[in-house]
Amino acid sequence: MSLKQVLFLILTISILGLVTIYVFLQLTNRKHHFSPYRMDNQKIRSPKSLRSVMKAFLVQSYSYAAKIPGVAGYIQLVRKKLSYQYGMSEYLLRIETMKLTFLIWSTFLVSGIVLMAIQPGLHFFLLVLLVGIVVNSLFLDMAVARQERKLLSEMVELFAEVRHRYHQHGMVEEALYEAAEVSKGEAARHALHIYAALTSVHPDEALERYYETAPNRFLKAFAGISYMVMEFGDQEARQDSIYLKGIGSLTQEIHLEILRLAKLDYLLKGLNVISLAPVFFTKPIEEWARNSFPTMNEFYESKHGFIILLSIYIIIIGSYALLQQIQRTQETGYRAGDRKRIWEKRLYEWKWMRHLASAFGSKMGTRSYASLVKLLRDTNTHLKMEWFEVRRIICFIGCFIFAISSVGILHHIEREHILNQPVVNSTVFGELPQAEKEVSLWWTTLDQRVMKDLNMSASSTYEQIESSLRRHSDKKLLQEDINLSAHRIAEKLDAWSHEVLHWWELLSCLFAAYIGYHLPLLLLYTERRFRRMDMRHEVYQYQTVISILRDMDRMSVEEILEWLNRFAVIFKTPLQKCLLHYEHGPEEALEQLKEEITLPEFQRVVDKLILALGTITIKEAFDDLDHQMSFYFEQRRQEYAKTIETKAEWGRIIGFTPMYALIFLYLVLPLIVVSFTQMNVYYEQIQKI
Repeated sequence: MSLKQVLFLILTISILGLVTIYVFLQLTNRKHHFSPYRMDNQKIRSPKSLRSVMKAFLVQSYSYAAKIPGVAGYIQLVRKKLSYQYGMSEYLLRIETMKLTFLIWSTFLVSGIVLMAIQPGLHFFLLVLLVGIVVNSLFLDMAVARQERKLLSEMVELFAEVRHRYHQHGMVEEALYEAAEVSKGEAARHALHIYAALTSVHPDEALERYYETAPNRFLKAFAGISYMVMEFGDQEARQDSIYLKGIGSLTQEIHLEILRLAKLDYLLKGLNVISLAPVFFTKPIEEWARNSFPTMNEFYESKHGFIILLSIYIIIIGSYALLQQIQRTQETGYRAGDRKRIWEKRLYEWKWMRHLASAFGSKMGTRSYASLVKLLRDTNTHLKMEWFEVRRIICFIGCFIFAISSVGILHHIEREHILNQPVVNSTVFGELPQAEKEVSLWWTTLDQRVMKDLNMSASSTYEQIESSLRRHSDKKLLQEDINLSAHRIAEKLDAWSHEVLHWWELLSCLFAAYIGYHLPLLLLYTERRFRRMDMRHEVYQYQTVISILRDMDRMSVEEILEWLNRFAVIFKTPLQKCLLHYEHGPEEALEQLKEEITLPEFQRVVDKLILALGTITIKEAFDDLDHQMSFYFEQRRQEYAKTIETKAEWGRIIGFTPMYALIFLYLVLPLIVVSFTQMNVYYEQIQKI
């Protein structure tokens, strides 16, 4: 049985296995109804069925996989992606983690077998690894995005039930309890956790723990609003309900988010697959071109062909990465927290690295230093100036090593091409007859023997080449053939000797390293642009909280800051610092908060808090808050529409770029180059007639 037959047999078995796993996973997708009496880690007691057996298998698989080195790290990566959706239930988190892991591995196995069946070898093995990395990232992002959209839809139904039950009872905990009973899905589970936190002995601590695992800002705000109304009470009967007003504001936000995600998904649907499709067509196109145009063999085997192929793969990876950024659905992907393992910090502890960072970094007191400090502050990065400089130095070294290695590989490929270059009569169309192929192989083998016999020396004379030809030839050669062969071998030896590192190649490597040095800075500028949008979303959430707190009696500026700190993600560190310095001087602490955070919308909120320290009340300081929130909502709706249109245009361009690059760079351009080369050969032959 041949290798291809074995691979196709494995492919068939893998497809059948994938279908079986998919059916099992679909069966386990049916979620049971959860009540407060069946909380997180209690398994559902029901008669054994296919669904329960599959769940038990997934949980057991998680236990075994977590003990295997290497696999355990990957399991933790998938678990981390899903932890914000199922973080409150360890049982469901393990099931969903293994479901997604088995699906990714099965898809990777099928894709790998297909690629290896097309063309076995090291080249396609590396390609399989590339596809595996891409498929892994694609499936993880798709799974997380799907769960986020599903949770948002369930939350709309949950909030409607809470509103209805609150009208009936007028009590937050009862409304939340009954709404969770009649709701379904993950939203109901989160409602039960919020209910458990609100009715616990220490609701403050329980809510803090829930905030750390809340999957989105809407659930965090809902939990906070529910606690505030329970703690301080609702408005009087003649006034509008604070609780219902807060739920209505959150529902409006969720509706806007659902529409944004739905439209973005519709406009960009399928572009990931289109951008990755050229990976499967590089080899078929190359085989067709080689069979139809024999002279294309020389191009594809040369370093120019390798450069173009490498460029296509880079374009595919780059396009896919850009599409992932365009399709980014998380509004606030930033998660504040202490990072225990910072590799930049560890490297900075090395003495020679500290000297490099000090030598190449911006000097304190200069304009570039102040600009970089402001940039790090605006992006809320965990890196200090020195650590960020370490990252830039490592990028410089990494890019230089990659560039110089690529140059060395290109020279090696070109030398192998020169050594194995077939000796054929120039022809553009059609396939060579078998007899001519055998003759070409004989002359190519003879050239290799002669070149090795001469130690690949470009200083070899024609006499030495002719003498070596006569010694290594197993048949008598005509003088005309010897002259042609000696001239051809001399050109090959000369070309071989020129395949060394040139000064301009070293300069190109240094330029690539220079780009790598500035790449973290460019990424930081891009991140600041995204972080600005995240900051605006958080400020809008602060306004929602303040709109509830301002109407409550005995509310102070310090208490408002404490509540904002509970909801804070991006601004958590500056708010904590402000609360620490508040007792030593409220106005000075708020002024320092304004200096640390340069977002205008947040600074206006702080200005109103400073006014509330004086003679006017908090309610008077925020008397125009409702109008501002309405304006910001309409402004964000227009920004969303404009952003979606821009993303759709760029998505279509980027998504089809790899296909255009494959056709033009890997087929059309080589044909044009080879055609002009052959025209020059024919023109020279015509002139000799």
